[in-house]
Amino acid sequence: MGQNSYGNDHGNTPAAWTAVTIMLIGFVIGAIAVIAQNWTLFWIGGVGVVVLGAIVGKVMQMMGMGQPLPTEQETSPVPTTVDDTA
Repeated sequence: MGQNSYGNDHGNTPAAWTAVTIMLIGFVIGAIAVIAQNWTLFWIGGVGVVVLGAIVGKVMQMMGMGQPLPTEQETSPVPTTVDDTA
């Protein structure tokens, strides 16, 4: 079975790895903040870093370092799903 034309590589891209790494750091900061009961650090350092990771991942995807959208989804204003038959 060959790879689908839309390149289903399960998110194994620089954008995905960077986003997940940043979010993981945010979760660690948030966990430490909860243990220390430092709610300012939790919201700014934990939740803020997780949101930053999502933004960085999306920007990197838009720069071409992420998995491209399926052709059907690029041309349609309606969200679609594509069967994973690989």
